[in-house]
Amino acid sequence: MSVLAVAGGQFLADSVISFDLGALARNFWALTIDGLTYGAIYALVAVGYTLVYGVLRLINFAHSEIFMLGMFGQYATLMLLGFGPSGNAYSEGVVMTVVYLGIAMLGGMAVAGGAAVGLERVAYRPLRKRGAPSLVFLITAIGASFVIQEFVHFVLPKLTGGTLGGVNAQQPIRLVQASDVLTFGNASINNVEIVIVVSALTLAFAADTFINRTKFGRGIRAVAQDPVTATLMGVSRERIIMLTFLIGGILAGAAALLYTLRVPSGILYSGGFILGIKAFCAAVLGGIGNLRGALLGGLLLGVMELYGQALFGTEWRDVVAFVLLILVLMFRPTGILGESLGRARA
Repeated sequence: MSVLAVAGGQFLADSVISFDLGALARNFWALTIDGLTYGAIYALVAVGYTLVYGVLRLINFAHSEIFMLGMFGQYATLMLLGFGPSGNAYSEGVVMTVVYLGIAMLGGMAVAGGAAVGLERVAYRPLRKRGAPSLVFLITAIGASFVIQEFVHFVLPKLTGGTLGGVNAQQPIRLVQASDVLTFGNASINNVEIVIVVSALTLAFAADTFINRTKFGRGIRAVAQDPVTATLMGVSRERIIMLTFLIGGILAGAAALLYTLRVPSGILYSGGFILGIKAFCAAVLGGIGNLRGALLGGLLLGVMELYGQALFGTEWRDVVAFVLLILVLMFRPTGILGESLGRARA
């Protein structure tokens, strides 16, 4: 009986978990390109987590909902420009498509950035004034996450006459039709993937330059390293905190447009939950509090989860991402780079 039980267990494991090394080898470059595309998006959202943690030592779990609001913001902006759901991509020409995408991204940035600043003022600033412990901030962040989700789920449809929000995902608005531009190995690289990776890397490097090379960036690093001394030196801690949330929100709003270019049907009231958790994992993976670590962690996480999907099956994609995080934390708890924002070099 024990032999039968072992055999049955082995059969069940084989039927649930596959291991297809050949699929990984055959599709290596295609998986790498797809993984870098998703990883670039994770990295932009991860910067928001790492900035807030670097300054406040706070894990802002509501940041995933800021990303989700950015998706609705860019969608509403496109609707205001006269676009509506369509099964086919709009043919506006390259120049006008870029213009419309830029305006949509600005709309998403404005909504997400404004929401992030509003969240800080309403949810976190009163707690700081009362000297609340860290656990209270964490609980508040989780509560704020659910409040924003349910606002979009139940309240936003009433405010917009059912146009936005609700239980169902928004009908896609397609401005760009994916078309192959380059080939690498046995993989094709399309225009959407190029736009996502180039835009995300550009914004991530711009954020890094802002933090390390500007007066406001020095203020952020000063508050992250020693808030009391920074205040004595004339740095407004509250203003720096507001700026930190604003930058994180703006980058999440930009990531929202890039994500909807890749997954047009992803705009949903709970659409930021899993992606937000993965972005947080990317921040921890690279070294939370480290901007370049967030970028590295995002790209690595995106690639490894696609490799895992090929090896073990699509349903194990998320599991692979979280197992990778656990393994890194077991052997290097500070993350791959492990340098805090406050100690980053100018």
